[in-house]
Amino acid sequence: MREPTDGSGTAAKAPHGIAEVARSAGVSSRTLRHYDAIGLLPATAVGDGGLRRYDDRALVRLQRILLLRGLGLGLSEIRRVLDGEQDDVTALTAHVALLERERDRVARQLAAVRTTISRIERGEDMNATDTFDGFDQTRYKQEVEERWGAEAWQQGADWWGAKDPAAKEAFQAEQRAIAVDAAALAASGAGADSDRGRALARRQFAWLAEATPAAELTAERFRTLAEMYVHDERFSHAYEWAGVGAARALRDAMVALADDGL
Repeated sequence: MREPTDGSGTAAKAPHGIAEVARSAGVSSRTLRHYDAIGLLPATAVGDGGLRRYDDRALVRLQRILLLRGLGLGLSEIRRVLDGEQDDVTALTAHVALLERERDRVARQLAAVRTTISRIERGEDMNATDTFDGFDQTRYKQEVEERWGAEAWQQGADWWGAKDPAAKEAFQAEQRAIAVDAAALAASGAGADSDRGRALARRQFAWLAEATPAAELTAERFRTLAEMYVHDERFSHAYEWAGVGAARALRDAMVALADDGL
């Protein structure tokens, strides 16, 4: 909300000037003005000379914007996520869980690289387990093989390995967009069997079908994956970052579609 006031009134209501915020957040003042112009981060107040100022709540919103940008979301998707949530603490708690998992993964990678350097310097043999700790390229391998067989895992690994960087990014971007839509569905209160819910489930099916032949993506398999999104935190965090209830909303929509035979 903009409140043109005199200098002291503006400072009291919004103590953080645009230059201070830009410097602290590592972004440019131009970026903040752009966020204001598109309604992503409106200035709390505008003082004399058009100087934008921000209150503490605006700083929290900017922190969330930067976190979501780090996940690769576009500005329009970020606005949809933020505008669909009212509870900053709950949303940020979900971010903390995601960042902690990423921190642990990076810490393991760092330790693995340091170990490699030490072994090279000492002329020691390499240990495959230590060398690749934290890289987690096959972290879902056991689950996939147990549920659908070793061929299913290898098929998926070969499919992913054959993609170029642009195709991989497009595939991941679609998953993030689905997460945003799932969060929006949860916030809307629309049922899993609503038109909105069914559209979301069909979109998820199409996304999964890129990696799994349609003939193998049966209703049973689709339903099993849906349950994993809720009950396995390694899957659920891929959706819950977009908003509380996103994984459950997606699961319910997928189950409803599976019940109808896809």
